[in-house]
Amino acid sequence: MSNYNRRCFLTGAVGAAAAATQWLGSPGRAATLPNERIKVGQIGIGHNHASAKMATFRKLKDQYEVVGVVEPDPEWLKKRGNDPAYRDLTWMTEEQLLNTKGLAVVAVETDVCDLVSTAARCLDAGMHLHLDKPGGESLEAFEKVLDTAERKSLTVQMGYMYRNNPAVQFCLNAVRQGWLGDVFEVHSAMSRLDGAPYRRWLSQFRGGAMYIFGCHLIDLLVAMMGKPETVTPFQRQTLPEPAGLHDNGLAVLEYPRATATVRTSVIEVEGYKRRQFVVCGTEGTIEIQPLEPPQLRLALSRPRDSFQSGYQEVALPPMPGRYDDQLIELARIVRGDMANPYPPGHDRMVQEVLLAASGYPPE
Repeated sequence: MSNYNRRCFLTGAVGAAAAATQWLGSPGRAATLPNERIKVGQIGIGHNHASAKMATFRKLKDQYEVVGVVEPDPEWLKKRGNDPAYRDLTWMTEEQLLNTKGLAVVAVETDVCDLVSTAARCLDAGMHLHLDKPGGESLEAFEKVLDTAERKSLTVQMGYMYRNNPAVQFCLNAVRQGWLGDVFEVHSAMSRLDGAPYRRWLSQFRGGAMYIFGCHLIDLLVAMMGKPETVTPFQRQTLPEPAGLHDNGLAVLEYPRATATVRTSVIEVEGYKRRQFVVCGTEGTIEIQPLEPPQLRLALSRPRDSFQSGYQEVALPPMPGRYDDQLIELARIVRGDMANPYPPGHDRMVQEVLLAASGYPPE
C-alpha cells in the first residue's frame, strides 16, 4: 500500500484550480479582521445536511462564531429543532439574523425547494454564502444568484462535500498532472435505498434521484473535464409509487474523445457502499469506491512519483470530518487568503449540465 503527502499533493490540486481564476471573495459590508472569528448564522434546518453543517461550524471554534439559527417552519422545528447541533443556540427570525452586527457568512440549509430564493435574500443583505445543493430547478434563477454575488464581490460556496474528499482531490490532481494520460472513460454512481416518506418528498422534483444526488458527481466531472459537448438523460421509474418519481437514472456525458456516465438511484440495496468514481485514461486508472470513507486504487502503465506501475492501493489520510476542510476553506476565501477554487463560472456550468442530465428542458 502506497502513501502520499497530503499537504503537498493536495496543495497542487487546489493551486491548479485557483490558478484558473483570480476571482476572490471579499468581505464587503460584513467586514472581518484577519485574526477575528467569522460570525456565521444558519437559515433553515430542513436540508438533510443542515445539522451536520451546524455541528461543524460549532466544532471549528477557531474559525467561526455561530450567532444564531433560523427556521420559520413549525414542522421542521418539531422534527429537527431538538437536534444536539442546535443546543443552546439562539433561534432568530431571518430579519434578526441578517441584521446581526458583524455577521459575515450565512449557511443556507433550507429544504431544497427554498435554497435559491433564500440565498438571493442573503446576498441582497451583503452576506457570503455556504449554499447547500443543488442549485434549484431554474438555471435562470441560479444564475441571478451568482451574478449578484459577483457584482457584490461575495462568495457563494456550494455544498458539494466531495470537493474536499482526499481521494477525489488525489484523482483530480493526478489527472491534471497527466498521470492517467488521456482520459477516455469515467464511471460514476451515487445511490442509496430509501422508503416511502423520502420517495414522496423526492417526487416533487422532476429530476428525481439524478437531480438530488447526481449533482455531486457532475460537479467533479466538470472540474476534471469541463463542459461536455452533449448530455443525454435516461430517466426511469422502477417502483410504482409515487407516480412520476424518477427513482433511478443514467446520464451520458459526451466529450470529443471521452464519455462519462452518471448513475443514481434511491432503490439500491447497500447503494451507499457502492458509490464510486472511476477514471480511465490511456496511461492509468483510478478507482474510488466507496466515496465515503474513501478507498482508492491506482493503476499505472509506468511509475509516477512514489507509485509503481500496475495496480496498488493508495493509503489516504483520515478526514477530520465530512465538512471540516470545506468550511475551513470558506473561512480562508472570505478573509481573502485564497481564491475560490470553484468560482461562479464553474458553478454555472455544473448547474446547466445537472439540469440537462436530470431531464429538464433548456430555458
